[in-house]
Amino acid sequence: MTKNHRATGSIYEEKIAAFLKQNGFLILERNYRCKQGEIDIIARDGRYLVFIEVKFRATGSTGFSLEAIDHRKASRIRKAALYYLFSHQLSEETPCRFDAAGIDGETITYIKNAF
Repeated sequence: MTKNHRATGSIYEEKIAAFLKQNGFLILERNYRCKQGEIDIIARDGRYLVFIEVKFRATGSTGFSLEAIDHRKASRIRKAALYYLFSHQLSEETPCRFDAAGIDGETITYIKNAF
Protein backbone atom coordinates (compact mmCIF):
# COMPACT_ATOMS: atom_id res chain seq x y z
CA MET A 1 0.00 0.00 0.00
CA THR A 2 1.42 3.37 -0.92
CA LYS A 3 1.86 6.10 1.66
CA ASN A 4 -1.04 8.05 0.13
CA HIS A 5 -3.37 5.02 0.34
CA ARG A 6 -2.34 4.41 3.95
CA ALA A 7 -3.06 8.06 4.86
CA THR A 8 -6.46 7.85 3.15
CA GLY A 9 -7.18 4.56 4.91
CA SER A 10 -6.33 6.12 8.27
CA ILE A 11 -8.82 8.94 7.70
CA TYR A 12 -11.65 6.49 7.04
CA GLU A 13 -10.63 4.14 9.83
CA GLU A 14 -10.85 7.16 12.15
CA LYS A 15 -14.40 7.84 10.89
CA ILE A 16 -15.36 4.23 11.62
CA ALA A 17 -13.67 4.35 15.05
CA ALA A 18 -15.76 7.44 15.90
CA PHE A 19 -18.90 5.67 14.60
CA LEU A 20 -18.11 2.64 16.78
CA LYS A 21 -17.52 4.77 19.89
CA GLN A 22 -20.86 6.53 19.32
CA ASN A 23 -22.46 3.09 19.25
CA GLY A 24 -20.95 1.95 22.55
CA PHE A 25 -17.87 0.07 21.31
CA LEU A 26 -14.57 0.28 23.18
CA ILE A 27 -11.66 0.51 20.73
CA LEU A 28 -8.81 -1.76 21.88
CA GLU A 29 -6.41 -1.64 18.94
CA ARG A 30 -6.07 -0.19 15.47
CA ASN A 31 -4.03 -1.60 12.61
CA TYR A 32 -3.04 -4.75 14.49
CA ARG A 33 -0.39 -6.58 12.47
CA CYS A 34 1.13 -10.00 12.79
CA LYS A 35 2.60 -12.47 10.31
CA GLN A 36 -0.90 -13.93 9.77
CA GLY A 37 -2.33 -10.65 8.55
CA GLU A 38 -3.73 -7.28 9.60
CA ILE A 39 -6.90 -6.28 11.43
CA ASP A 40 -8.03 -2.69 10.98
CA ILE A 41 -9.85 -2.30 14.32
CA ILE A 42 -10.22 -4.55 17.34
CA ALA A 43 -12.96 -3.48 19.73
CA ARG A 44 -15.13 -4.65 22.58
CA ASP A 45 -18.91 -4.63 22.07
CA GLY A 46 -20.48 -5.85 25.30
CA ARG A 47 -19.18 -9.35 25.85
CA TYR A 48 -17.89 -9.68 22.28
CA LEU A 49 -14.35 -9.13 21.09
CA VAL A 50 -14.93 -7.70 17.61
CA PHE A 51 -12.49 -7.81 14.71
CA ILE A 52 -13.45 -5.17 12.15
CA GLU A 53 -12.35 -4.80 8.54
CA VAL A 54 -12.74 -1.29 7.10
CA LYS A 55 -13.08 -0.62 3.36
CA PHE A 56 -13.53 2.66 1.48
CA ARG A 57 -14.55 3.58 -2.06
CA ALA A 58 -14.76 7.19 -3.18
CA THR A 59 -17.06 6.27 -6.08
CA GLY A 60 -18.92 3.19 -7.24
CA SER A 61 -16.73 2.85 -10.35
CA THR A 62 -14.79 -0.07 -8.80
CA GLY A 63 -17.77 -1.58 -6.99
CA PHE A 64 -18.99 -1.18 -3.44
CA SER A 65 -16.48 -1.05 -0.60
CA LEU A 66 -17.62 -4.23 1.14
CA GLU A 67 -17.30 -6.24 -2.08
CA ALA A 68 -13.53 -6.00 -1.58
CA ILE A 69 -13.69 -8.43 1.37
CA ASP A 70 -13.33 -11.77 -0.34
CA HIS A 71 -12.93 -15.28 1.08
CA ARG A 72 -9.11 -15.00 1.08
CA LYS A 73 -9.18 -11.67 2.98
CA ALA A 74 -11.67 -13.03 5.54
CA SER A 75 -9.48 -16.09 6.07
CA ARG A 76 -6.40 -13.94 6.77
CA ILE A 77 -8.37 -11.84 9.25
CA ARG A 78 -9.59 -14.98 11.05
CA LYS A 79 -6.00 -16.27 11.31
CA ALA A 80 -4.78 -12.91 12.62
CA ALA A 81 -7.65 -12.89 15.15
CA LEU A 82 -6.68 -16.35 16.40
CA TYR A 83 -3.10 -15.15 16.82
CA TYR A 84 -4.38 -12.07 18.68
CA LEU A 85 -6.27 -14.30 21.12
CA PHE A 86 -3.20 -16.49 21.63
CA SER A 87 -0.73 -13.59 22.02
CA HIS A 88 -3.00 -11.83 24.53
CA GLN A 89 -3.56 -15.06 26.48
CA LEU A 90 -7.30 -15.02 25.80
CA SER A 91 -9.25 -18.25 25.66
CA GLU A 92 -10.38 -19.63 22.30
CA GLU A 93 -13.78 -19.65 24.01
CA THR A 94 -13.78 -15.83 24.10
CA PRO A 95 -16.97 -14.69 22.30
CA CYS A 96 -15.73 -13.14 19.04
CA ARG A 97 -17.38 -11.54 16.07
CA PHE A 98 -16.12 -10.47 12.65
CA ASP A 99 -17.72 -7.25 11.42
CA ALA A 100 -17.22 -5.20 8.28
CA ALA A 101 -17.47 -1.45 7.87
CA GLY A 102 -17.75 0.09 4.44
CA ILE A 103 -17.67 3.71 3.42
CA ASP A 104 -18.97 4.49 -0.05
CA GLY A 105 -18.65 8.21 -0.64
CA GLU A 106 -20.16 9.57 2.58
CA THR A 107 -22.35 6.54 3.38
CA ILE A 108 -21.31 4.15 6.15
CA THR A 109 -22.51 0.56 5.99
CA TYR A 110 -21.86 -1.57 9.07
CA ILE A 111 -22.42 -5.32 9.06
CA LYS A 112 -22.24 -7.39 12.24
CA ASN A 113 -21.16 -11.02 11.77
CA ALA A 114 -20.06 -10.20 8.23
CA PHE A 115 -17.96 -13.35 7.86
